Amino acid sequence: MTLAIELSNISKSFPGVKANDKINLKIQEGTIHAIVGENGAGKSTLMKILYGMLKQDLGSIKIFDKEVNFASPKDAISKGIGMVHQHFMLADNLSVLESIILGMDRASLKVLNKSKYSDEINQITEKFSMPLNVNSMIDELGVGEKQRVEIIKVLFRGAKILILDEPTAVLVPQEVKELFNNLKNLKDSGVTIIFISHKLDEVLDIADEISVMRGGKHIDTVSSNSVSKIELAEMMIGQNLPSPPKREKQSKEKIILSINNLSAEEVNGKKAFSSINFSIKEGEVVGIAGVEGNGQRELAESILGIHKIESGEIILGQENINDLNTRDRRESGISFIPEDRQSQGLLMDVSLSENVILGKQSSSKYKSRYSNIKFGEADKNSNTVIENFDVRTPGNETLALALSGGNQQKFVVGREIENKPQLLIASQPTRGIDIGAQSLIWNKLRLARDHGLGVLLISADLDELIGLSDRLYVIYEGNLVKELDPENATPEILGSYMTGIKS
Repeated sequence: MTLAIELSNISKSFPGVKANDKINLKIQEGTIHAIVGENGAGKSTLMKILYGMLKQDLGSIKIFDKEVNFASPKDAISKGIGMVHQHFMLADNLSVLESIILGMDRASLKVLNKSKYSDEINQITEKFSMPLNVNSMIDELGVGEKQRVEIIKVLFRGAKILILDEPTAVLVPQEVKELFNNLKNLKDSGVTIIFISHKLDEVLDIADEISVMRGGKHIDTVSSNSVSKIELAEMMIGQNLPSPPKREKQSKEKIILSINNLSAEEVNGKKAFSSINFSIKEGEVVGIAGVEGNGQRELAESILGIHKIESGEIILGQENINDLNTRDRRESGISFIPEDRQSQGLLMDVSLSENVILGKQSSSKYKSRYSNIKFGEADKNSNTVIENFDVRTPGNETLALALSGGNQQKFVVGREIENKPQLLIASQPTRGIDIGAQSLIWNKLRLARDHGLGVLLISADLDELIGLSDRLYVIYEGNLVKELDPENATPEILGSYMTGIKS
């Protein structure tokens, strides 16, 4: 078989960190090759080098037996490499057609030969069995359809090598199955696929070969039919896979949050959710499952006072907080783990000591009567979070952007739990992190729950929802359509309600 990619002695260092250390990797043409490893193992750096986003310090790259030097992603695209990022890069106010051709040299949205481009796109969608309506608006699409747009976008640019970064992170089981069918069609057509994921079951299901990275080094490459999940986990981190902790329900009778007939205010003629009712008791985790875009994000933001409501009540303890602003709601005892740690949870270019203050910067904990920040208190509390949540960093003066994704997430989770709230809104608390960090966060959530914390858990990880929740709701098109006992729920059952197959 022809080699699509050959990486030889690839090395890349950043201040204090050797991200890639003499990596040698060969990937056969027309195969699906998975790359696994903990956060900070060097996967992202290696892919950024392959895609022209970073330049290696040492080493060489061959694409189809020809040595290449990339100065930018444009160079990589010209050699047939495309990348679909974990966070989709699509504008909601554009059509599918406009999104696919946007940025191409010969395309202009002002003078657009729609029929010509439509024909070319339709040929690709038919060839690879990935149907799309090119006239649909991006904001009308589900998550799986948006991902399909991203894949067609890179294929339209002539990609023969496709890099997929955590492609199943926000998909329900039915959408994962559809994606895998699409990937197999691509492989059968000769496309080479690099599949980056933390979900080892899926890696073993879809990949031909699997490369394991640890500490910036390439540990080994194995055939998917010659290794088990346990063996892969041990290669990655030296321990078995964690499972979400389960326990007998121990919630108390005191209700800390009541949501009564809550409806969102219309935005562009559309409500994100309507007539929502549920409650959370002390020491209880209430999980909400739903395909992204069905109102769960707006529901969380409404409880925080970010998204406006049209009607209904939000009762925290015994107090109606409808008229409180976000700062006052936080001061009343609500902590928040946002779904995007970098854009919503951290200031990336400031220190961890400064980041620990976020959300509490106006509280007496960090602000003196003279309006000065108590930096000594910030230093102490940031060190507590670093120690208790195993945040791997040289110290609390390290900038947030210098941490790996998993360590950023552990810091955000630690900050919110260490604030000792009565209610924690946890939105995608373990998205895109390795199994070691995932296990730590699950354990910390369980311990906080056992000490009386009420948790609203919103997650795309259905095993996480089933394993951590005391009660489970499914949200579909802005409505809570089903309440399920986690003991009797499966990812497949949840997925059927999430996609409207069951109602």
